[in-house]
Amino acid sequence: MAAFEEKVKTPIHKQESFEDEKFNHHDDANSIIEGSKGVTRHEFDTLRHMPDRLPYTAWLVVFVEFAERWTYYGTVNIYSNYIRAPLPKGSHTGAVIDPVARAGNGSAGALGKGQQKSFAIRTLNTFFVFFTPILGAVIADSKWGRYKTIMIFSIICLVGHVILVGSASPASLENPDTATAILILAILVMGLGAGGLKSNVSPMIAEQYQGKLRKTTLKSGETVLMSPEVTIQSIYLWFYAAINLGACGAISASFLARDHGYWVAFMVPTGIFVLVPAVLFIGRKHYIKTPPRGSIILETIRVIRMALGPAMSFNPANTIRAIKAPTFWDPARPSTYAAGKAPAAITWDEEFVGEVARTCNACAVFLFFPFYWLCYSQIDGNLATVAAGMTLHGTPNDLIQNLNSISLIIMIPIFDYFIYPFLRRRGINFTPIKRIYAGFIVAGFAMLYAAVLQHFIYKTSPCHDNLPSACMSADKETLASPINVWIVAGPYILVALSEIFASITSLEYAFTKAPTRMKSVVMAFSQFQTALSSCLNLAMTPVNTEDKFGWLFGSFGVTAVIIGTIFFFTFRDLDAKEAELNAIGKGNRAGFVDETPDKMKPHPDTTVL
Repeated sequence: MAAFEEKVKTPIHKQESFEDEKFNHHDDANSIIEGSKGVTRHEFDTLRHMPDRLPYTAWLVVFVEFAERWTYYGTVNIYSNYIRAPLPKGSHTGAVIDPVARAGNGSAGALGKGQQKSFAIRTLNTFFVFFTPILGAVIADSKWGRYKTIMIFSIICLVGHVILVGSASPASLENPDTATAILILAILVMGLGAGGLKSNVSPMIAEQYQGKLRKTTLKSGETVLMSPEVTIQSIYLWFYAAINLGACGAISASFLARDHGYWVAFMVPTGIFVLVPAVLFIGRKHYIKTPPRGSIILETIRVIRMALGPAMSFNPANTIRAIKAPTFWDPARPSTYAAGKAPAAITWDEEFVGEVARTCNACAVFLFFPFYWLCYSQIDGNLATVAAGMTLHGTPNDLIQNLNSISLIIMIPIFDYFIYPFLRRRGINFTPIKRIYAGFIVAGFAMLYAAVLQHFIYKTSPCHDNLPSACMSADKETLASPINVWIVAGPYILVALSEIFASITSLEYAFTKAPTRMKSVVMAFSQFQTALSSCLNLAMTPVNTEDKFGWLFGSFGVTAVIIGTIFFFTFRDLDAKEAELNAIGKGNRAGFVDETPDKMKPHPDTTVL
């Protein structure tokens, strides 16, 4: 620490604020906003902001996501029964052979591994799918670029789908242990492939839009602003709609598994996934592609490491205090050191350190999301198990979870065309932090609803809390709670509403708060929170049994409400910095000292009109 102090000079902390940069003359209402097409500050403050029209390349990427999500949900939505339940009587494929059982409470099954092993394998799948995006992001941002990464990893994912079909073949199902081993291999290969897609498709769709802030006049005569920020919000609403439209396409999987067997149910998504690399190839000459920067990710790590070194202490309180201090980033700033005294490791400039600092501050928002995803994860399997203990009336129990996607498809246009525009017209600023907070609260109420429902299933099931999903009479007839299975729709609809507030906003937040050439990494960090949530889920495997579902759902609900409230009071000050955080890394520069003006290409959005 003393050696460090000898090298430094007194740092100058005063920097221009974003508002001073954004407007040529801060006190002049007629000054032109930087990067806009002649929009004044007064117009920016008074005119209504609207989303712009999307280019067709964005819709091509939307279709890629639609097809990929169809195949993903077309497999994971039927994993629960596939792993948990044994083969139905007389079946070699997992299909329900008895027509009476098929019309009643009969469900498909295959491996017969039980609830806990089913939960563990499904959680492994979720963890791997949301862990590997870090790898895909690093490769995209530093080596291949987003387009090439998506193309190559989509082929890997296709191979995984083929392996999955093999796990469900009648020959494999003769030995459940062999079929389980092949299933796990398929999960790992598909998870690796998904890593290249999940971290790169969402930023790729947003970067297809290159519009600037501009004025236009509607047919009604009203003058409005076509806002890039509002357009990005709209893009991610429709991106999420594509995800859930694809998930709805997977509704057929439940019926295919019940009526024709699992190899058929897995074959259909495999065929659809072929469209992903095909559409990517068709549009290859038209996509806007951000080239990789090379060392920017490693340099970012070095900036953080250099800043963190002097802050570390054996006393955790001192470490936290140092990290929160305004001078935390000074050891990494070139301006901190006397001329010629900066360490050789500093290959970046002052602005790059500022971008890393602001990005880290913004990404801290995502650290609360594992608790949100704990609630969301219950709709992927546990609520399907709950449904299996209710009166089905011929409805496959794993079909119910598609209500989440159907609800999103209905609600997303309502929010995009009516609710959000209504709030903007009334001057109500429903900022990202407020939206995420609302998502936590709604997800918490969804879990409390599920806890109450589970209580009544225990009361009304002939088996009470002793495996109500597998309750049978002495002659092997299925027994169920008289509660209609469609009552379980409540948690699915509420979780869908929470996704509009929390999940979609997290995609938007990750894109808008990241420097241009680190968007995949920041997106991957956002999605990595789901992997952390899966670790929490795995830790709770011993208590993830049907007799404890009521307490499990209730505790998740209360936790979501408490954590959401802590989240809001921790980050509500970021709402006031929204415009500043959105300005991070919008230039074409990368932030290294060898970037002299003659080597730099001006970014189109930096022109003052």
